[in-house]
Amino acid sequence: MPLRAWCPFLASALILGALPAAADCGAPPGPRVIWTGCDKRGTDLRGLDLRNAVLSRADLSGADLRGARLTSADLTLAKLREAQLEEVRATDARFVGADLSGARLDGAVLDAASLDRASLKQATLVGASLKGTALYQSDLTGADLSGAWLTKANLLQARLVGAKLAGANLDGANLKRASLENAVLAGASLRQANLEEAQLIAADLSAADLSDAILVKADLSDARLDGTILERARWVDRRRCAAGSVGGCR
Repeated sequence: MPLRAWCPFLASALILGALPAAADCGAPPGPRVIWTGCDKRGTDLRGLDLRNAVLSRADLSGADLRGARLTSADLTLAKLREAQLEEVRATDARFVGADLSGARLDGAVLDAASLDRASLKQATLVGASLKGTALYQSDLTGADLSGAWLTKANLLQARLVGAKLAGANLDGANLKRASLENAVLAGASLRQANLEEAQLIAADLSAADLSDAILVKADLSDARLDGTILERARWVDRRRCAAGSVGGCR
């Protein structure tokens, strides 16, 4: 048969091969399981291995995933409202646009995960690890990130109104244009963090370390700066704060 005659068949094969595998909502949990769009509300998945699982658009609201392994799993647009995710291992996982409102993620490892535009309102992430995590335009309103590790995390335009970040490590994090009104950052480390144009109105930055941080055009109205270390920080008016600057830019 001439090559031209084979073209329609080849095109069809390529298209079919590019299609994602169909979801199998009845499949047992395990690595690479495909539960796209499946209803798994309240399911007990404690300690299970779900590495590389496809859980996009799945409803896992109220599910128990404590200690589960979700490395490289895809949870894009998944619903995880009030889910239990304590101590979960989700390095490189994708939670883009996911709803994690009220979820419990204390001690979770989310290093290099993608949570862009995710909702984490009122979620708890005490002591969680989010090193290098993408949180662009994520909503962390009222979330508890006390003692969390967010070194070099991308929080560009993130919403952290009223969030608790006491003792958190945000060294090198990108918080440009982030909303941090009434946020608690007491004792937090923000060395070399980018807070350009950030909204820090009434934020508590007491005893926080902002050495070498960028605060150009940030709004610090009514912010608490008792004992705040500002050595070499780039101040709101672009001045470089002098060495030994504490409680204000000298």
